[in-house]
Amino acid sequence: MDSITPPSGQGPTMEMLSVEGVQAGEAAASAAGPLLTAQAAAQEQPRFSARETVLTMAGVLMVMLLASLDQTIVSTAMPRIIAELQGFDRYTWVSTAYLLASTVMVPIYGKLSDLVGRKPIFLFGVVVFLLGSALSGAAQSMNQLIAFRAFQGLGAGALLPIAMAIVGDLFTPRERGKWQGLTGAIWGLSSIIGPTLGGWITQNTSWRWVFYVNLPIGILALLVLIFLMPALRGKNRQVSIDYLGAILLVLGALPLLLGFSLAGDQYDWLSPQILGLLAGAVVFLTAFLVYEARLERRQGQPIIEPGLFKNSIFTVSTIVTVIFGMGLFGSVFFIPLFVQGVVGTTATNSGLILTPLMLTSVVGSVLSGQLVSRIGKYKWIAITGMAISVVGSYLLTRLDVHSTNTDVLVAMLVLGLGMGFGMSLYTLVVQNAMPVHKIGQATSALVFFRQIGATVGLAAMGSIMTSAYQPAFDQALPAAVKQLVPARFLAAFNNPEILLSDSAQQQLQHAAAAFGPQGQRLLAIILEAVKTGLAQGIHNVFVLSFGLMVVALVAVFFLKEIKLRDRRRPQPQEAGQGQEVAAPEGGELVGLI
Repeated sequence: MDSITPPSGQGPTMEMLSVEGVQAGEAAASAAGPLLTAQAAAQEQPRFSARETVLTMAGVLMVMLLASLDQTIVSTAMPRIIAELQGFDRYTWVSTAYLLASTVMVPIYGKLSDLVGRKPIFLFGVVVFLLGSALSGAAQSMNQLIAFRAFQGLGAGALLPIAMAIVGDLFTPRERGKWQGLTGAIWGLSSIIGPTLGGWITQNTSWRWVFYVNLPIGILALLVLIFLMPALRGKNRQVSIDYLGAILLVLGALPLLLGFSLAGDQYDWLSPQILGLLAGAVVFLTAFLVYEARLERRQGQPIIEPGLFKNSIFTVSTIVTVIFGMGLFGSVFFIPLFVQGVVGTTATNSGLILTPLMLTSVVGSVLSGQLVSRIGKYKWIAITGMAISVVGSYLLTRLDVHSTNTDVLVAMLVLGLGMGFGMSLYTLVVQNAMPVHKIGQATSALVFFRQIGATVGLAAMGSIMTSAYQPAFDQALPAAVKQLVPARFLAAFNNPEILLSDSAQQQLQHAAAAFGPQGQRLLAIILEAVKTGLAQGIHNVFVLSFGLMVVALVAVFFLKEIKLRDRRRPQPQEAGQGQEVAAPEGGELVGLI
């Protein structure tokens, strides 16, 4: 990770430069006569009617609800799917295939939307997603389901980044805060509704309806977008698609994600399979960066322009997003395991355990969106949100084998509030600092790096938990028990997931009967040691998450502040970096710095 250099204290601030640029533009327009004044005034008017805006956002929010609900509903139905299609050995691939396909396509869709317009790319993604949903519901084997989920993921990769870019197109930066807060709330609500809806569908109908349910809502959203959504396309832009860059990105990102997804689970970290995947990823991603830099120097249209990182706001936002994603998603994944395995709370669906966290996430997302829209500044909001996340992560580190549901609840409420503040804010910050014709690729790059960070963080934390469990379990087990109980019987406890399986524990109780009257007491002591080992393993995960959150908090202080514009006027880039200025559509003349 590149180090972050603090902004120089010399020279005018960005806010001063922005104000001076606007003043210079107004003076130039006045001097040039009524024509320029009329053009500049027209530019400050909304480009789209209220009807177009509201209906487009209705379609966008429906699509986002589809994409977010799909993930939580499907995970709930997986036990029933496995039972019918008989593919337990390929259980994780149903989700992994979807994740891989959607992640690698995110930056490609973002760049294409800048070149050919948001509408055709967004509609293409929705159509592919719906086709993948229909095919997944009709799957007759586990292999078919995995393939169709991957196809569905190819469409899903367009949904979130293009939806965020559309918000950037429709609204001025100050207006975006309200809508992006709402989009963040959609994801939080879907995480609450999804498990319940998935369970109801699975119990009362066929599991196939967890996929078919996407179709009516998706088709309605599609019709709204086709007939009522404006084109959202820049004028007179020469289209040049970077096919080689797209191929290199896929060849690099796919083995990277695959390597981190399989490492520590199906293969050891130092196994030839994982090392081979990671080495291949390094080779192709290096080739991708070299080629993209060369293409940018030749005035081409790279998928991800390396020049984006010359903008310190984009760079810091990306670093914060990656670190935040690693710490947040890694820790959130292990909270249900702690509640069920250590605290001992039973739940029909582990997704419901996270409901308090998601509720405060919705509150934080809406609140931060309203604040940034009203105040027009974002840095102190970003710092506050990250500080709340640090406190929430710290509360998680205090959990141990004696913790109660109340202890976990308080930590989740605080962490969820910080999560809501940070999830959508950095998209707004980046869009405010980018020219209009780069909003798509900048937004998608941010989503791409966040998903990479979440995947890497989850894999690393899974390995940390696994490696810490066994020594802690051995240490918590009394020496007398080790002497009385055969090693073969103790081997059944090498995996702490035994705490989550009622059937497995019943089998162990029958086996413990062979030890006579003291058998059940020995089993209770062993299970308590398992809880201790699991608590220690998850504690180490939470400590890493806390450390990452602290690093992210420090990084946020290096984020430059550019006041959010409330007019449709081009925003100059950071002074002294030689970057393009956001050009207005229609070729209006404005004053530049």
